[in-house]
This record gives sequence, C-alpha cells and structure tokens, in this order.
Amino acid sequence: MKHFVILQKKKIMTFEKTYDIQKNNQLVINLPERFRSKKKVRVIIEDIDENREDKLSILKKAASDPIFLSDIAEIDSDFRYSDNELK
Repeated sequence: MKHFVILQKKKIMTFEKTYDIQKNNQLVINLPERFRSKKKVRVIIEDIDENREDKLSILKKAASDPIFLSDIAEIDSDFRYSDNELK
C-alpha cells in the first residue's frame, strides 16, 4: 500500500510516502507540485516493518467499528471525572 501525507507547519512542508525498493536498490521520488520552487529538501531513509502497513489498515478499520467505538466511549465515560482531578 502506498500513501502520502503533506503537512504544512510553520512554512515547512513534509511529504511522506512509502515506496517499494527497486531491484537495482534505487529509489525515484517524484515530489508534489508544491515543492517545485524549493532548492533543497531533506531525505531520510527509514526501513519499515512490512507488517506496519497491515497494522495501519486494521487501525483505520477500527475507527469505524461500532464495537470498538462503544468500548472507547465506555472508557471515556469511566475516566471522565478522574481526568479532571489532574488539572
């Protein structure tokens, strides 16, 4: 699964995308249009647990699962007042 996120924070743009490494151990990165005027970018290479994307997919499904959402609401209700004690 490939995905990308573009964040703009304090005029710093971040582009994140997961790539498959080519057989020749090279990677070609096509930057989004908004980077066209930039003269330099920072590239950080990070290896990824291949199961990470599967885990992210499961988390996305959980966000709309009625049983999971019910559990979260119950936990929120249980701790609603105790959280105020910390303030």
